[in-house]
Amino acid sequence: MNTDWMPTLWSECFEEMLDEELGSSDQWAFHFNYGLTETLTKEERRRRWRVYSHCANGQFQCGECSKTWPSARVVVVFRYRLWDETGRGTVLMRPFGQACRRCREEFELPGFSKNEVEEALLRLFVKMRKNCYGEEEEEEEEEGSEGSEKVWKRPHEKAL
Repeated sequence: MNTDWMPTLWSECFEEMLDEELGSSDQWAFHFNYGLTETLTKEERRRRWRVYSHCANGQFQCGECSKTWPSARVVVVFRYRLWDETGRGTVLMRPFGQACRRCREEFELPGFSKNEVEEALLRLFVKMRKNCYGEEEEEEEEEGSEGSEKVWKRPHEKAL
């Protein structure tokens, strides 16, 4: 798995998957916003923005000491909305970084496998179909059982 943060991997996968997964004639734009939070303001809610947070497997590399480490708890936040009057939609995305346990200098951005990117986007498209187009979500039984199979070998260090 790559340790480099590659925004083009995300935007290219989004474009490749868009028509098949949404099946809409609406035009969607995909952008990065590294200041996004998981909480919407009242004004953002009023303007019909939605949030989806995804927990992904990623790989990090410290820019200071070059140490690499995997994480199964990389938070990726998406904000999205459909601008009904224009037939256009916007998706904003932010990956959250982690700090090196040794250096604790900066938060490094994660690298992801293409498979992990596609999985995160598939789940985003499910949310978009539900919240922007009124489709019902499929039973989440599979999703719940998948998550329960993961075993954390160490406690999560929130400070990092």
